[in-house]
Amino acid sequence: MTLKDVLTRYPGAQTFKFGDSASMSAELLGLVRAGRKTATCGALRDYPDGSTETPMVGRRDIALEWDGRPALVIETLEVTVSRFCDMTEAFALAEGENETLEGWREDHRRYFERNGGFDPEMELLCERFRLIEDLASEE
Repeated sequence: MTLKDVLTRYPGAQTFKFGDSASMSAELLGLVRAGRKTATCGALRDYPDGSTETPMVGRRDIALEWDGRPALVIETLEVTVSRFCDMTEAFALAEGENETLEGWREDHRRYFERNGGFDPEMELLCERFRLIEDLASEE
């Protein structure tokens, strides 16, 4: 299924990629498919006011494979803002990438250092979502 086909089925959907590398993207898509990843976050600085990329409750968006092929359709359930240092264990574990809040902090500190800078006080845009459709099953 092409991206154009998926955008026709989900008008208003935005596209995005999980992670910052092909291997990380594949791992995170796998966690969503397995039901382990039901949340994600990014630096609030990467979402300027009015940005169409900002998640919106109720909107269905398309997660892409690293090469740009459509992978998944998710629906945003909740959007909140939290400082890195105030991240809750419940949200960190809902991201599905770590077994502990400490592991989440270490991995995400390194991620933000690679992607624009890290500050323990930095604000994060936090999104909870549910999987609507796995597009890989239609290939």
